[in-house]
Amino acid sequence: MIKKFCLFSILFIVLSTTFCVNMPLLSFADDGIELESKSACLVDYGSGEILYEKDATSHLPIASMVKMMTILLTLEEIEQGNLTEDTMITTSENASGMGGSQVFIDPYVEYSAGVLLKSVIIASANDASVALAEHISGSEKSFVNLMNKRANQLGMNDTHYSNCTGLPAPEQYSCARDCAIVLKEVGKFDLYHKYCTIWMDEVLHPSGRKTEIVNTNRLVRYYDGCDGGKTGSTNEAGCCLSASAKRNNMKLISVVIGAPNSQTRFNECSKLFNYGFANYENKEIVNVVTPITSIEVNRGKVDKVDLFAKECFNAVVKKGEETNYETTIENPDKITAPKKVGDCVGKIYISKNGSVIKEIDLILNEDLDKVSFKDCFDKVVTTW
Repeated sequence: MIKKFCLFSILFIVLSTTFCVNMPLLSFADDGIELESKSACLVDYGSGEILYEKDATSHLPIASMVKMMTILLTLEEIEQGNLTEDTMITTSENASGMGGSQVFIDPYVEYSAGVLLKSVIIASANDASVALAEHISGSEKSFVNLMNKRANQLGMNDTHYSNCTGLPAPEQYSCARDCAIVLKEVGKFDLYHKYCTIWMDEVLHPSGRKTEIVNTNRLVRYYDGCDGGKTGSTNEAGCCLSASAKRNNMKLISVVIGAPNSQTRFNECSKLFNYGFANYENKEIVNVVTPITSIEVNRGKVDKVDLFAKECFNAVVKKGEETNYETTIENPDKITAPKKVGDCVGKIYISKNGSVIKEIDLILNEDLDKVSFKDCFDKVVTTW
């Protein structure tokens, strides 16, 4: 019966997608975007510039978009070596009985962390979310404390989590801007992208039973360039979606909260993407290939060395307009060998309208060895 239900759900989603998201690329004025959703924002992924917003800091329930923080903490646990995709996690009766969107995990059996993570990313599974939370922190309550701590570290000042699933809770809320922040963090992980664009898959249970799953984010299949995101839907929150999409050298994050129905959330998220790609472009301010400056080396085998930016920075601007960003370099006159590749020896400050919006380390792309007595002798002989 469960398998039949899952197959019916997949069929319904596939059929319903033909009625939305394939929208033409349109150009809108800043004040010409009309949305039915309660709250929304469009953000440039690289610079963090907000290109459009509607009540973007309003405190609202966001349903399963809460799981983006659950996903982020799990990915960070794996990055830190505390967890691997192959780690076997014993499920609890509490996790298996969560209800709502789920993959119907069995209690008191083992699933790999990779299978549970995949279930959350693709199918928005409440049961898999709680299983991961309980394994990482011992209980969902302790995990929620980590969620709020991480939100605070990321500057998500208009977010408070009460659970790891997004199921209705009186004190749980977030906003469009904060949803964009956490999606950007999640998007930095290759492991997230391993799963987030899979359209249909299955979960194999220890008993041999299979549950077919389908991606709740239709845009990964039907919107050109969409490379991730998370849906959410409850009676309290309405229909919500945060998604990212990339075209050419520009990547955007689009968030809508409180849409009246599922079709509207996908259409309005697409509308925001269309507006951004039609009206804005990225211009390179800093790259990691071209030397930024050079610096003298004291007691080194070389007298001078190039410094490079640790990361790129692209500015988003309206098409046809010039950038209004300025860069300032700060580094000492000399450095003393020895130094290693990647050592930070200065800073680049990127400013807009007189305010610093980004700091980037200036680093070495080569080791600097200390000069030896033999090196000095050879140099004297050579220049004699």
